[in-house]
Amino acid sequence: MVQINTPKIHPRSLRYLSGHLRSLVRNRLWLQVLIGMFLGLLIGFLLGPSAGWMEPELGRSIGNWLALPGHLFLLLIQMIVVPLVFASVIRGLAGSEDPAQLKSLGLLTTLYFLVTTAIAAAIGLVAAWWIQPGARLSETLIEGVPAPETPAATGGANLDLGQLPQQVLGLLPSNPLNAMAEGEMLQVVIFAVIVGVALVSMAPKQAKPMLDLLGSLQEVCMTVVRWAMHLAPFAVFGLLAQLTSKTGLGALLGMLIYVATVLLGLLVLLALYLALLYAVRRMRPMQFLRSTREVLLLAFSTSSSAAVMPLSIRTAEEQLQVRPSISQFVIPLGATINMNGTALYQGVAALFLAQVYGIDLGMGSMALVVAMAVAASVGSPATPGVGIVILATVLTSVGVPASGVALIIGVDRILDMSRTTINVAGDLVASVLMERWVGGRQPVELALADQARRELIREHRGEDTLIGN
Repeated sequence: MVQINTPKIHPRSLRYLSGHLRSLVRNRLWLQVLIGMFLGLLIGFLLGPSAGWMEPELGRSIGNWLALPGHLFLLLIQMIVVPLVFASVIRGLAGSEDPAQLKSLGLLTTLYFLVTTAIAAAIGLVAAWWIQPGARLSETLIEGVPAPETPAATGGANLDLGQLPQQVLGLLPSNPLNAMAEGEMLQVVIFAVIVGVALVSMAPKQAKPMLDLLGSLQEVCMTVVRWAMHLAPFAVFGLLAQLTSKTGLGALLGMLIYVATVLLGLLVLLALYLALLYAVRRMRPMQFLRSTREVLLLAFSTSSSAAVMPLSIRTAEEQLQVRPSISQFVIPLGATINMNGTALYQGVAALFLAQVYGIDLGMGSMALVVAMAVAASVGSPATPGVGIVILATVLTSVGVPASGVALIIGVDRILDMSRTTINVAGDLVASVLMERWVGGRQPVELALADQARRELIREHRGEDTLIGN
């Protein structure tokens, strides 16, 4: 029997667009962001009514102008997340070694993300129940704090099993363009998976033009990210100055116990990741932290796991020895559905606000918080500040007034940066574990060597997508 070797298609890895991101780390963007944070708190205090240096109306007006770079930064990141994730998921699927690996990798990765997201939300609830950050606060602290504009929360505590089939079918977008326009990331990812599997099933010559187009789309998106990164320190400065001028520095300082609770929960989740790595891969905690230091610092600076995807993929392959077919699939998928840090934050914030309002959440309500946090975090956009929007949904599901979000929005910037760092760490841990559990047909060293060889061919030919074995 004669075996026919079908040529494969090899799109260029997103990791090769990480050069500018690495330069941001070398230029210490994270330090610039921290300086902008502290300056924003100081200027916001001076502009606010507590200092008494100017009329409140003038202070608010100046704060709105200072926040302009911040809102521009958020809009730029939000603008590119959908096309970047869409293109990266499809090209990651196309770069798989074979259909068997793709099937095993997809099922195991999705199951792992769902389980760890539920565990993260539970850790947040336990931390808030143990520390009781809202016990010393009262509902009067919310008075005078402007309520943020949040989209109407959907969902509720009652689950109608008869409607479950329609809800499952609703995950499949009947209009993909509408799903992209509305930022329905789970529907976008499902559509991208369908397109990616279809491209893998096609003849390479027919799939190549589409993959080349998506490669160009990735480069456009990363160019916009490069522009946005120049605004990051000014964005943090302006947004914090605006919030502090409205809420006052005293209200922010009164939230220190809540902030400490969230940060403690995130540290526990990170410790769980490190323990899992050591148990499965025998990788020591300090080895992992040293290897991933650059991308974690950049994630802290940008508050967007999607924006740092190229550097995450490069780190997974070069520092953690993950084969390209796994890193290029797990990292883009994780940037969308692996929001463990965000889910943990939802658990802490929901129980904290319940304590502030004097609402007793029983075991059933806490279980519902975990379920809602998982459902809301999976498929949420990997953009700064999205956790606040998700929280409104979680609060409504357990009967806690969503207006309580106004109490915690002032300290959300530092928490947003911290939970994004944990989200990216979780994506990297997942790629290492999938390398161990799924692997591939050839050793990882040979897979990385083949990718380097194909990159030399691309530079010689000037092509983005190669066809061959």
